[in-house]
Amino acid sequence: MRAEPPAWAPGPAQAAALLEEAADLLVLHRDFAAAVERCEAGCDSLGPGPGPGHESFAEVKCSLCVVGIQALAEMNRWREVLSWVLQYYHVPEHLPPKVLELCILLYSKVREPQVMLEVGSSWLGSQANRSLPEFGSLLELYLAQVLLPLGRFGAAEELVRGCPALDSERRLQLLGTIGDSRGRWRQEEETRPGAEEQQDPAAETLLGVLSQKLLTMLTLLRRTLRSMSNHFYLLPYKKMLLATFLLYLVVVRLDPASPTSLPFIYKLVQLFRQAWAAVLSPVHRPPIGD
Repeated sequence: MRAEPPAWAPGPAQAAALLEEAADLLVLHRDFAAAVERCEAGCDSLGPGPGPGHESFAEVKCSLCVVGIQALAEMNRWREVLSWVLQYYHVPEHLPPKVLELCILLYSKVREPQVMLEVGSSWLGSQANRSLPEFGSLLELYLAQVLLPLGRFGAAEELVRGCPALDSERRLQLLGTIGDSRGRWRQEEETRPGAEEQQDPAAETLLGVLSQKLLTMLTLLRRTLRSMSNHFYLLPYKKMLLATFLLYLVVVRLDPASPTSLPFIYKLVQLFRQAWAAVLSPVHRPPIGD
């Protein structure tokens, strides 16, 4: 049983102590819920978002959020991550680069990049963030993990062309990447209608066992007709229909597990054998090759 943390004086000393304890809970004890609680307590002790007098708290607050994000993800509470972070930074433009990067990677990993679409756009559109050294790398990360997977190629090109942090060579490389991604997207769209025409699982469920029986019947008929294809024109038409109908009754309409069906199945089998013998009588039986 862990002791409650001492009542520290508000400020960076308390936040730093809570950060150390949260990291210990996350890595060593794997007590993720307690780690989140320590991170929340540390962020609360630092007060609201960035402002006068809070610059020295920024690094500790960012680290608390990073540990909290990891703990929430470990508990499979990744849907809460963005709202949890924004309660301490209030607007996307104030998110630290490290926190924004971690959020983009997290929602990309769980295949929900649309969650970061507006957040990333707001952060990259802020004039205050354009002077940060991480701006260029975050732009490329946002491009690769959010815009391109969502098919936002126009927005991606506009973002690249308007980014002052990119030199001309890197800008051309990114525009080429966007063009390649657009080409692959179009190819996938062309093949998508064929996939949509495939039978959906609900329809397959409705068909159930009957579909399997029909498939078995058709397979048997195909094999029979293929073996007789060279002499098909000699077969009596009515006898062929009778044999097909009897085969349909045996395979599809009857339940062999039912006791009441056994005598009728036996009679049908006898009739089927007689019909088959008549179909392949010496007059119609194909000659045996050497």
